[in-house]
Formats: sequence, C-alpha cells, structure tokens
Amino acid sequence: MPREIGTPNMTQCLVAGASAGMAVDTALYPLDTIKTRLQARAGFIASGGFRGIYSGLSSAIIGSAPGASMFFLTYEKVKGSLSELPERQQPFVHMFAASAGEVAACLVRVPTEVVKQRLQAKHHGTLAAAVRGTYAGEGLLGFYRGYLTQVVREIPFTCIQFPIYEHLKLWYARRQRRAIHSWEAAVCGSIAGGTAAAVTTPLDVVKTRVMLSTKGAGGQNPEYTGIWSTLTRITREEGARALFSGIVPRTVWISIGGFVFLGSYEKVKTVLLETGLLGHA
Repeated sequence: MPREIGTPNMTQCLVAGASAGMAVDTALYPLDTIKTRLQARAGFIASGGFRGIYSGLSSAIIGSAPGASMFFLTYEKVKGSLSELPERQQPFVHMFAASAGEVAACLVRVPTEVVKQRLQAKHHGTLAAAVRGTYAGEGLLGFYRGYLTQVVREIPFTCIQFPIYEHLKLWYARRQRRAIHSWEAAVCGSIAGGTAAAVTTPLDVVKTRVMLSTKGAGGQNPEYTGIWSTLTRITREEGARALFSGIVPRTVWISIGGFVFLGSYEKVKTVLLETGLLGHA
C-alpha cells in the first residue's frame, strides 16, 4: 500500500494554500480575463478585447492567498475528521469537505472577484475606483453581489473535481505501489479540474452576469439578480449556446490551473510535512 504522508496542521494548510492560490492566479490571469469578457453581455470587444488583460490582477492577488488558505484549511480538517469512514464512502467525504471549503473560501474570494471582474470588463479604470464605485453604488453588500451564485457554482464544481482528483491519486498510487509525486498529483488535478470546468460552465456564465450587474442611475435594480431568473433570461434572449460562452478558455484555464494549483499545494504540503517545518503549530 502507498504511504500516506499525513494531515497538515493549520499553519501548514494556510501556507501551502496561500502559495498555491498566488501561483495559479498570477500565472493564468490573462485566460481568466478573456473568459470574463467573452461572458459579458456587452460582448468581448466592447468589454476590452485583448487590451489590458491584466486589469484587476491586484484584486485577484489580494484575495487569492487568503481564499485558497481558507479552502484548504477547511478541506483538510473536514476530510481528516471523517477519514475513518469506509473507503466506499470517501467520495462523499471529499464532496462534503470540498463544499465546506468553498463556502468558507467564498467569504474572502467573492469581494475580490466582484472588483476583479468589474475591472476586467472595463467598468472602472483602477482598483481604487472599482472599490469606491461599488461601495458608493451598492454599499458593503455590493462586494458580496453574486455570493450565493458563486457558492452554487462552486459546490457542483468542487463535488465533481475533488472526488475525481482524490480517486485518480489513490488509483495511481496503488498502481505504482508508492506515494505519488507532486507533479503526478498535478496531472490528476488537471484532469479533474478540466472535467468539472466544462460541466459547470453555464453556472459560471450566470455568476459572471450577476457580478457584472450594477444598480442603475436612480437606484434601479441590477440587470441580473437571481440564479434561476438569470439562467432562464440568457436562454430566452440569447439561446442556450450563450450559457457555454467562454467554455474553451475556462476549460483550458482550469485544466492548467488544476495542474499549477493542486500541484503547488501538494508540493508545498509534502515539503512541510516531510521536513517538519511549521509542524509545531
């Protein structure tokens, strides 16, 4: 049987998660910008085309480290607490642990995602202007526009991604009769992430439309609000194909992102566990 390296403590989770989050967001930001502009109602060219594809990067960096740290801290602790359950139940454990991780991470991730996407779609010119404009128009709750939509999108995504990811790691480790290397875990993450990304693209389109919606002059309601109403409106006005806008860059981005994100996390986690660094916390 392959050897398990153990469960990281809180500090190790935070450090490994932060490293993974910053690595993937910095490396793959241009693809995320292109995906957001393809999904915007104004269209790709009107939203900026290929110009300024690093718009909003500062907001993404600010949120990436704490968001990823919150996810992996919650994921590892919930998974570890349920590790004694039978193997046949482990896919459900991974679903539950990953879902809990996403709910926690979105508390940090959504405000930065709102600001980032509005910068990407050229609603504002600078990070400061985006923050001021969002607060002036919608108050503090404006930074959590699309929180429920984001959670509803992330939970199906993560319920597909992490059981596949953990299953592939276990299958390959048993096949090789050893613990897998970080780059092998990264390949598993790439396959799992790309599969989940393609399947959940319609939810991502809905999330993008809701986050890009702002209150109009005179306090009119935002153009898009609820999940179901946005989904049905896009289908009715633009056709079902519009729900898969940006599926190629999203799938490519998350496939590569899964490689970088989960590979980085596994590498840093393994180093910390094997060397005992931060093991006292």
